[in-house]
Amino acid sequence: MHIYIDCADVALWKMPAGVPPVAGITTNPSLIFQAGLSVTLETYERLLKEAGAQGFSQLMLQLPSADLTQAQTWVAALQTLAAQEHVELTIKLPCMAEWLPCIKAVQNMKQKVLLTGLSNPVQLLWAQSLGVDFVAPYVGRLVADTALGGRDVWSLLEACVAVQKDNGPALLAASIKSPDVLSRLIAIGAAAVTLPPASWVAWSEDAITQAAVAQFANDCVQSLKLA
Repeated sequence: MHIYIDCADVALWKMPAGVPPVAGITTNPSLIFQAGLSVTLETYERLLKEAGAQGFSQLMLQLPSADLTQAQTWVAALQTLAAQEHVELTIKLPCMAEWLPCIKAVQNMKQKVLLTGLSNPVQLLWAQSLGVDFVAPYVGRLVADTALGGRDVWSLLEACVAVQKDNGPALLAASIKSPDVLSRLIAIGAAAVTLPPASWVAWSEDAITQAAVAQFANDCVQSLKLA
């Protein structure tokens, strides 16, 4: 499974020891805004340069508009810079029919495409028919809806994995709210997951592990009294 950091704050990209190797960075307009940045081509170029400087091999950036002229201009500029920085670029676009002209235009530029916000099996089959590279369901939102009786998120995620195995788009699961959900995604064979830095850092340690190690240390001390 590939690991991606979901964050636009470059100061938070460096992970501590104990975190699995990170394949790259993903972001979107909301995360860019939350990082105190403007959603502009200049910001995207700055993030791309920083990804290269920090040694990340992949960066996934979401276009802010379905305007074809803007999309083609931004993608062309980002492709040139990505080649210079030796960073593999993926363009994220909403999984919505009104974005189809933009999806096709980006694909025609020989650019990898991720459809984000995928939420049901019809959207999955549509994404497969388009030949996109990744699909990204917002798992946290879908799990919350499942709890309200709205849907069965795990049927959808298992379908994503089945399509992935059939040379369809790879499943990049986003918005994961608990380690248990992450475990299930690993078990079903999701190709990738993306999480904010805080989650990766928090989950790299565990109270049960710490308690066991503390007991070992205490028992070592107590054992010396037996001599």
